[in-house]
Amino acid sequence: MSPSPISEKFYNVQRLRKKTHTLNSWEIDKNWNDAEELTDFKYPWDSGQAPHTSFRALHDASWLYFLFEAADKNVIIHVVTNDKWEVVSSDRVEIFFRSNDEMNPYYCLEIDPKGRVLDYEATFHRQFNYPWTWPKDQLKITATEITGGYRVEFAISKKAMLDLGLLKGDRIEAGLYRANCVQAIDAQAHMEWISWVHPDSATPDFHIPSSFGTLRLIG
Repeated sequence: MSPSPISEKFYNVQRLRKKTHTLNSWEIDKNWNDAEELTDFKYPWDSGQAPHTSFRALHDASWLYFLFEAADKNVIIHVVTNDKWEVVSSDRVEIFFRSNDEMNPYYCLEIDPKGRVLDYEATFHRQFNYPWTWPKDQLKITATEITGGYRVEFAISKKAMLDLGLLKGDRIEAGLYRANCVQAIDAQAHMEWISWVHPDSATPDFHIPSSFGTLRLIG
């Protein structure tokens, strides 16, 4: 399989107007209503209407801020030892970043409703380096179950994005996805795959260039 062109879909990341800091928290005084709401998430490989998923993003001089909200009548979280590998058997949202057209390398963050993250580096096609972890102190996550679903909020430093070759001027090439767990028996989970961009693949696969769109930093 050879890489295919990136999608022409764009999302505008508005600049954060106001931020306050505390010593022990990354929480920011932000109005997510100032961010564009992206709700164009669909089943690429299944019929029917996918459960509602929304994505918002903001940025400032040093950080990128992301918010996923997922409607889910039955949030499933697999917990035995609380290892990050249990994320793959849980409901989760996902964001991938690619550094170049060849996806050599690209980086993946899969985050469940407990805020656990499966982070890894990869190269095309599906060559995964699972021992890799996101740069220390450059990723902050809060997540919680809410009425009718769950919410995942996270911040990524621009320094990490620059160091990894993922922030190029005002552009970031990213894939936005959701794994909707409809049934889980122990660690065996049945997933419905949801994405912003419809990948050019007949079978489920987000790990291809055509599943990516572009985030444009505004302001």
